[in-house]
Amino acid sequence: MNRWHRFNPNPQHHNDIDCTIRALSLSTNESWDTVYATVCAYGFDMKRMPSGNSVWGRYLYNKGFREHAINNYGDKFYTVEDFCIDHPKGTYILHIPDPGHVVCVVDGCYWDSWDSGGEVPQYFWERK
Repeated sequence: MNRWHRFNPNPQHHNDIDCTIRALSLSTNESWDTVYATVCAYGFDMKRMPSGNSVWGRYLYNKGFREHAINNYGDKFYTVEDFCIDHPKGTYILHIPDPGHVVCVVDGCYWDSWDSGGEVPQYFWERK
């Protein structure tokens, strides 16, 4: 089963460093513009860059999401694909520290502008 779905809600179809805004847009069912403006306002209020984990984390928390750690044990790392298999229902935001990426998972599929299924998430936010 192919769990990856190409997704890019950027109004200009840019595929830049806006992965966080793209993922948050899908997870909250809000437009890219609305999410971008709101996260930037949080960043301004917090005196931090909008791409900072604490900034978009505050946005998700205020939308009812809750954060959870992912523990990687043993020789096999837990990938985005593994997460999807283990989470066939629900909406999640996964943080991938290397290469500094954010991806949205909805009902066991990940939505991204590129196939990030082999990447290793560090933590996730769950929509409640």
